[in-house]
Amino acid sequence: MSNYLIFVFTTIFLSLALLCCQPVVNSSAPATAIPLGPYLIVLGIAQDAGYPQAACRKECCTAVWQGTERPQKVSCLGLVDPASQQVWLLDATPDFREQWQILSMEIPDVVIPQPSGVFLTHAHLGHYTGLLQLGREVMGAQTVPVYAMPRLDTFLRTNGPWSQLVNLENISLQPLKMDNTITLNDRIKITPIQVPHRDEYSETVGFRVEGPDKSLLFIPDIDKWERWDRSLAEEIAAVDMAFLDATFFADGELPNRDMSKIPHPFVSETMDLLAKLPLEERQKVHFIHINHTNPLLQTESPARQEVAERGFRIAFEGQRVGLFE
Repeated sequence: MSNYLIFVFTTIFLSLALLCCQPVVNSSAPATAIPLGPYLIVLGIAQDAGYPQAACRKECCTAVWQGTERPQKVSCLGLVDPASQQVWLLDATPDFREQWQILSMEIPDVVIPQPSGVFLTHAHLGHYTGLLQLGREVMGAQTVPVYAMPRLDTFLRTNGPWSQLVNLENISLQPLKMDNTITLNDRIKITPIQVPHRDEYSETVGFRVEGPDKSLLFIPDIDKWERWDRSLAEEIAAVDMAFLDATFFADGELPNRDMSKIPHPFVSETMDLLAKLPLEERQKVHFIHINHTNPLLQTESPARQEVAERGFRIAFEGQRVGLFE
């Protein structure tokens, strides 16, 4: 074989090898650049049980097992401040391991051993059980501030295994009070906003996060908007973005269940409620906390198309939202 042919074959081989080593880009969600100032990152969008859900044999979940749809982690936001090299979690989910791995590596060349704090919305499966990962069996964290409303604070202090986290000082419980703003540093503030929900063990809150220039609202769980003592439209008007409860898309989604006993606002109801708002207001809304049965999780579903056509949006893992101009 001539030296020229050897050169050609070698060049082709090396080119193919380099292509194989390129990182895989997830084409199902748009890429977002890492902001320079404080920002939020979406670490999960699914309802408490994740997607697919345990023991689900329906088409919605078998599509994931068969590889035609992507799995989704449980609803969670991460708050990042590159300037202070601090990171916080809004909720501690069953997917804490993967979500903390992502969040802890958000600031390049900085080792972040534990969260700067965790803000809990309420005591349901998908929102606080990840705290166990901070315990001595796993991270062995040291006095991580965990912000909780009064009933949730008491629940964590007086019930195992959560009380062990307190007693061993893996976590340090910090009180939250409705509408009382917590100043994290000179760039970020966060305020709990109480909402009606199934409060077996604790109150339920959403959070308003304020950065240097922009703010957002996070309400992953609420019963129905009409049961709230506030106007959703007015709350949206007061922020730059809103991540809202999208557990179910429409009535009848659970054919063998009385859905009035699981009173989340249907996505269809939320869109109808806000339908008369200007487009720029509707575009602030990003649906999150999506049940495995909700067609919004299906990439090519008519439901996703309807949300886009009506001027609303759907949150996605890896989405970043800057809190500065």
